[in-house]
Order: sequence, then C-alpha cells, then structure tokens
Amino acid sequence: MAESVYKIIELVGTSTDSWEKAANAAVAQAALSLRDLRVAEISELDLQIEDGQVRAYRAKVKVSFKYEGGQ
Repeated sequence: MAESVYKIIELVGTSTDSWEKAANAAVAQAALSLRDLRVAEISELDLQIEDGQVRAYRAKVKVSFKYEGGQ
C-alpha cells in the first residue's frame, strides 16, 4: 500500500434541533468544497443559551480528507 497524507480541518456546525444535525451540517458543508472526505471526529459539543432556553446545538467537528498539496 502506498503512503498517504491526510489534512484535518476543524469546523463548527449548528442546529436548532440536535447535536447530530449540527455535526451533519458541518460535514455536508465541507463536502461541498472538499474531495475525498475520510473521517469526521466530534471534538466538542456545546449549547447556545438565550434567556435560559437552548437556542442552538453546536458540534465542533474535525474532518479529514486526502491531502493532494496546495490546499
């Protein structure tokens, strides 16, 4: 097997419904401009709170993709 190199970027997805939808939003957006996505790791989950109520779920996602140079 040939050697490969992968680049990792960190994104924050948000959703008013759930952490799962927030993570999906981050990956879906990354897929629009990056090719060959490989792995996504949830590194942090948090909530946006306003007036004592949860307003948004936020998922910090590390996304890896095959590195082809110049990116």
